[in-house]
Amino acid sequence: MTLAAATELAAATNENLANVSNTLIYSSMAVYTLAFFAYIAEWLFGSRSKVGRTAAALTATDAAKTGVKSGPAVTVNKAGGTAVLERPEVVVRAASGSRDVPDGPGAHGGTEQGDLYGRIAISLTLLAFAIEAGGVLTRALSVERAPWGNMYEFNITFTTVAVGVYLALLLLKKNVRWLGLPLITTVLLDLGLAVTVLYTASDQLVPALHSYWLYIHVSTAIFCGAVFYVGAVSTVLYLFKDSFENKLASGGTPGRFAASVLDRLPAAASLDKFAYRVNAAVFPLWTFTIIAGAIWAGDAWGRYWGWDPKETWSFITWVAYAGYLHARATAGWKGRKAAYLALVAFGCWLFNYYGVNIFVSGKHSYADVGLGALQSVGF
Repeated sequence: MTLAAATELAAATNENLANVSNTLIYSSMAVYTLAFFAYIAEWLFGSRSKVGRTAAALTATDAAKTGVKSGPAVTVNKAGGTAVLERPEVVVRAASGSRDVPDGPGAHGGTEQGDLYGRIAISLTLLAFAIEAGGVLTRALSVERAPWGNMYEFNITFTTVAVGVYLALLLLKKNVRWLGLPLITTVLLDLGLAVTVLYTASDQLVPALHSYWLYIHVSTAIFCGAVFYVGAVSTVLYLFKDSFENKLASGGTPGRFAASVLDRLPAAASLDKFAYRVNAAVFPLWTFTIIAGAIWAGDAWGRYWGWDPKETWSFITWVAYAGYLHARATAGWKGRKAAYLALVAFGCWLFNYYGVNIFVSGKHSYADVGLGALQSVGF
């Protein structure tokens, strides 16, 4: 076989792998859609009558705040004897000042039917994750490099890792099934954007990206983004749940839909604590991501830092998350103020992910996305 024929055969094989990758990505989207409907069924067919537990807990909390102490209730029977009844359980306010109310029963609402649909949803999510991971792998094999050389590849890898983080938390016995529906919804939106607006044919990298730092720097950035996303979803749900608990505590009556959905979530304090923990856990890795990028820039461009738009917004994101963690640890910021700061930090990350890549030109821009926009290698 001549060299030209061998080259043509290799090109055909690469093209075949690229087509397989595309098929797997579309297949994963189909399975994610099935999982999306299963998660909706989990919420719809779960119990809707759990709001009384949160309301009772908040009522008991308010009674404790007013200083009313209830001793054992005593009743007299017909024989003249007395019987001491159990003291009702009283939920007291947590030390941080947030209401110590019980966590909700979860998306399934505590029913067998809801739990069944939830298990089906998780199984479909696992299947879709495996298919999408196969799509990412075959994309990498089609060009024999890391599969994050452009925004399309970054998107499909990012969504795969985000789902992987969710499944890993479930494997660790963490009660995060409430995360399933918002996660799959945004994954479908992100993949839809990837296969339409951001799609780029499988191709080789520009010379500046031929470095082992591509594997280190970009992979850690993708993982950090996935964990930051999990923290952001938890923070948004915390804000809704906190408003719900405040309304109940003030004697208000939430709408039927709000009562059905929000009472199944963990307590506001639990969501707030979960968001803080995941953000704090991944922040050191984000710091390493920026340092690794600077080292790579030194190798590729002869300078470690040049205030390129991507570098600048990566640093802004780092400052925003550092401010959030510092405020929580030293200034005692908890609750809604800290949540708003966390969302600002994630907003900076999102702009770095989409805004800088699409609308801003810099050294990280390598190929055209379409519509006159620019796409970047990622982080």
